[in-house]
Amino acid sequence: MNRGERQHDAGVDPLGALRAPADPDCDVFLTGTVFLDIIFTGLDSAPVRGTESWARGMGSSPGGVANMATALARLGLRTSLAAAFGDDHYGEYCWDALAQGEGIDLSLSRTVPGWHSPVTVSMAYEGERTMVSHGHDAPTALSAPDAPPRARAAVASLAPGRAEPWVAAAARDGARIFADVGWDDTGRWDLAGLADLEHCEAFLPNAAEAMRYTRTDCPRAAARALAEKVPLAVVTLGPEGAYAVDSATGETADVPAIAVEALDPTGAGDVFVAGFVTGTLADWPLADRLAFAGLTAALSVQEFGGSLSAPGWAEVAAWWQYVRGCDGQDPAALRRYAFLADLLPTEARPWPLRRAVPTIGFRRSA
Repeated sequence: MNRGERQHDAGVDPLGALRAPADPDCDVFLTGTVFLDIIFTGLDSAPVRGTESWARGMGSSPGGVANMATALARLGLRTSLAAAFGDDHYGEYCWDALAQGEGIDLSLSRTVPGWHSPVTVSMAYEGERTMVSHGHDAPTALSAPDAPPRARAAVASLAPGRAEPWVAAAARDGARIFADVGWDDTGRWDLAGLADLEHCEAFLPNAAEAMRYTRTDCPRAAARALAEKVPLAVVTLGPEGAYAVDSATGETADVPAIAVEALDPTGAGDVFVAGFVTGTLADWPLADRLAFAGLTAALSVQEFGGSLSAPGWAEVAAWWQYVRGCDGQDPAALRRYAFLADLLPTEARPWPLRRAVPTIGFRRSA
């Protein structure tokens, strides 16, 4: 299998009409820490101290930055990941799952001798999750190259008080930088502390993060304030959808979320970013990008696990075929997703689709 050439799901290449011989081999580059995720589902409530809880379901998959990488690859983007992998069975499993299972280019990744894989155990219940993690920092030189590959785009996770040299290098080489951000444990919430924000084309925090960074009490006001700092500010609103402001054109978009029964929200934010990156690189209108990102995130929370739940074009096609055949659909809501008709194959497998659940431990029979 050549790098980035895996046929994902329905064989849709969202950038097919835009590709040219001089384009980079890589659509999206990212770097970070790969975890082994072990996910327990089917818990009726949180575990009670001093008792044993049995889960009705369990799966394992690559996690951490692998959630984003998988979501990008399943949407047909040629994805390159630079990460350190543990020198253990968990690391070998994660490498094989990403390289062979998802077609992600790992040529800049390395297995670190004597370093064990970070592990997260996630318990999903009542639409939320609780996680316990363990691991040690990987050698920096093996996880974040100062000279990333030439790419159309790169995805970064910003952290207060820390600049990543690779982000500036990627931007100088023409990559469009998309960034999210985590919770600021320092409590300062200072935009000036996000050193790499100046290199970003798009910044995609959630509502709570956006309001804290901008000292506003409304997520839409926060998006407008952030648009003074970056060309494109996108604020996710949870069950209310997402709101975006394009400072270059003055355009705004406000797209409601799709109502679904959430099984596990793990990785939904990563899937949203992947959907938005896909639509942006494909040069879709702003509202279509938001709608697609919200749709992929909604599909993901109906499955469990981070990279396990990332949808591909087969899931999108099955959903679109299903909702168009349902009685009582709001015509305006259907029109919001009509742009999918030109992207998807005419025939789709029946909805709902269920992915096989990868796990560790099975042996092939002789």
